[in-house]
Amino acid sequence: MDNQENQHIPHTVARTIGFDLVRAVEAASLRAYRWLGCGDKLAADEAATDAMRGMLNLIDMQGLCVIGEGIKDEAPGIFRNEKLGLGTSNSPRVNFAIDPIDGTRLTAKGLPGAISVLAATVVSAESERVLIELPSFYCYKLAYGPAVREAGISLELDAPLEETLSKIAACLDKRVEDLVVGLLDRDRHEKEIAAVRKLGARIRLIGDGDVAMAIAPSMLNSTVDVYLGVGGSPEAVIAAAAIKCLGGEMLVRMWPRDDAELQELKDSAWSQNLDQVYSCDDLASGEDIIFVSCGISDSPMLDGVSVRGQHAYTHSILMQATFRTVRYVEAIHDLSRKTIRLASDEQEHRL
Repeated sequence: MDNQENQHIPHTVARTIGFDLVRAVEAASLRAYRWLGCGDKLAADEAATDAMRGMLNLIDMQGLCVIGEGIKDEAPGIFRNEKLGLGTSNSPRVNFAIDPIDGTRLTAKGLPGAISVLAATVVSAESERVLIELPSFYCYKLAYGPAVREAGISLELDAPLEETLSKIAACLDKRVEDLVVGLLDRDRHEKEIAAVRKLGARIRLIGDGDVAMAIAPSMLNSTVDVYLGVGGSPEAVIAAAAIKCLGGEMLVRMWPRDDAELQELKDSAWSQNLDQVYSCDDLASGEDIIFVSCGISDSPMLDGVSVRGQHAYTHSILMQATFRTVRYVEAIHDLSRKTIRLASDEQEHRL
């Protein structure tokens, strides 16, 4: 590659802070692991949040949380408009969507599927927002992988599932009955579950933590072909960042949970957007996007934290959208030396 070609390759901030963000989700997972199966999801969330905040505040950046854990369930969290990082004047401006634990109930019960996760994107101005915070508690999602997106077919959220799954199956060169459909195991999905079973397709039900399941259809060698159903809106934005890094797609529309929320949305500045269908580009625009996650308990995407003797093992993933690079990071932490900086007292603590 000659010098002229090199001039057209962007140098992204994502390349320089990606591993710092991996350390942040590692710290959150290691702290949360101490609460795995202990039955106290708020204590686990608080521990993970304290560790993640502590590590993020060591990074030379002007960070801002635009979508924070705690918006939905009032749990301890890194909150919207909270400033993160050292904040030096010449450092990059970075917006965050953060969930120190996606799957707090899973963590409290010691169940599989809990992860620590964040999405980040570099912005040029303090007022710029490229991670969009939807005002609804829930939204309806339809996520699928690169092969479907690149086929250029038209998919609609209101179309019958038979039509949607038939189109997806054709793109994947599969029969409909060989598709695997991921859904949250909720009463609100009875209609979708019945329709998928009637078509003969396989179903993968999950109890919580739909960030990883929404990402799954876009992962290489994934056994999940499509994810659909109603889940948290903040989680949709975090998943959209990852899906964009992988070349897949997700369609999203706000889903008011009751008449009171519907009326609240109608009375807000979002009243004209209730029927809008958002894509990954709408929810996470631009290319300088990073997604990182670390397993707390085992999941199809990542192994959870494990301790063998005096060493803790963590498994993380780092994605970057510009070059669609995906890195898996396995770290071994010597517990006789390992410390984590907590934001609550700005001190290093042994695990």
